[in-house]
Amino acid sequence: MPDTRIPGPPGLPLIGSMLDLRRDALKAYRDAFGAHGDVVRFSAGPPGLRATFWMVYSPEGAQQVLATESANFRKENAFYEEIRQSFGNGLLTSQDQDYQRQRRLIQPLFTRRRVDTYADAIGIEAEALAERWAGVPGGVVEAGEEMSAFALRAVSRILFGTDVDEAIRTVRESFPVLGEFVRTRGFSPVRLPRDWPLPLHKRALAAEQALYAVCDQIIARRAGAESEDLLGLLAHARDEDGNQLDATELREQVLIFLLAGHETTATSLTFALHLLGLHPEQRRLAQAEVDAVLGDGRRPTAEDYNALPYVTKVLKEAMRLFPAAPAMGRRSVEETVIGGVTIPAGSDVLVAPYITHRHPAHWEDPERFDPERFTPEREAARHRYAWFPFGGGPRACIGQHFSMLESVLGLAVLLREFEVEAVDTEVELGQGITLEARTPVRIRVAGRR
Repeated sequence: MPDTRIPGPPGLPLIGSMLDLRRDALKAYRDAFGAHGDVVRFSAGPPGLRATFWMVYSPEGAQQVLATESANFRKENAFYEEIRQSFGNGLLTSQDQDYQRQRRLIQPLFTRRRVDTYADAIGIEAEALAERWAGVPGGVVEAGEEMSAFALRAVSRILFGTDVDEAIRTVRESFPVLGEFVRTRGFSPVRLPRDWPLPLHKRALAAEQALYAVCDQIIARRAGAESEDLLGLLAHARDEDGNQLDATELREQVLIFLLAGHETTATSLTFALHLLGLHPEQRRLAQAEVDAVLGDGRRPTAEDYNALPYVTKVLKEAMRLFPAAPAMGRRSVEETVIGGVTIPAGSDVLVAPYITHRHPAHWEDPERFDPERFTPEREAARHRYAWFPFGGGPRACIGQHFSMLESVLGLAVLLREFEVEAVDTEVELGQGITLEARTPVRIRVAGRR
């Protein structure tokens, strides 16, 4: 018989681990792993409203949830429902026939060959950012804000083409409001109806309406027009039966691409710059590679991606230490056993890249920044799910190559143009829709050319 005794933090008598999780969820996850091992049960909230969920920390458990038993673990928890309510039922949140249909329509737009055509748009935005940094008084920039703006401009240019500025203004104003709304409701034991006229609800509704309006306007303007930007390709995509996305579905896909396509890449770039700013030896190695490939000052192309393996390793190591999705939730359909522990049917189960990427059984000296962990030989020798910033299994991120291409080419341009030094050596982290830097991530940049 499997062991059904599931260890976990006792928390406080009336509210369990609610305060610990609200204060610092990432620390709560780490402390529970250190004290209780690879499968941990959390209880949080007052009696009658208490939520129970299971954290799974081992690569083997992550593989079971995301891949080998993925049909038993669905995106039906409160957090995904809040994303679905605010951003629509796009590829990130849809399930079953909706998901299969959307995936069939959208997959051809994210092949490696198609994604490589977006390299020029990435290069244009990276060059514009470098030009602006060259004129920053004192040379100190806040990496989180700067990388968020860069990634948003790049994905918006790829999505909307010439309509990029119109979309960006609305997205930059609306996304933080909706992100906080989703985070607050997703982690709350009590979720009041969205139509109650509370201040937070009113702000979220206004942000939602503004986002919907700008997307709908751009989509309507494109109706019937041929375009090679991603929105145009989405609008004309057909499945094998000749079906296509309607206007509402188009908007939902656009919003999910904007959400997933800029916040995750921005996180990776922010912490890659932060880490290189703390480690001059690794920065010099990355810059030497960039100078050998792009030293003539030209705009990078997709062909340069494979010529920048060390820069790629830097980004993978940044994504190990600072994964944009620190935890990924599912809900079990049937009872199952993970790591010798029985998980009941209908349970909320989270896998946690933020912890698994530091698992001492799979990573030597796990807190140390070491891009050489990602040589092909060492990657091949490691468990497939010891590193999974893009998820895995049939729901693995469709935009993985796009994110890596954008990150590598964008970072390469910045390293070619600037020396980078970390101003803030310690950064406080938090968990929202994605990993959050809750204190500044300032870096000092100085021109190299």
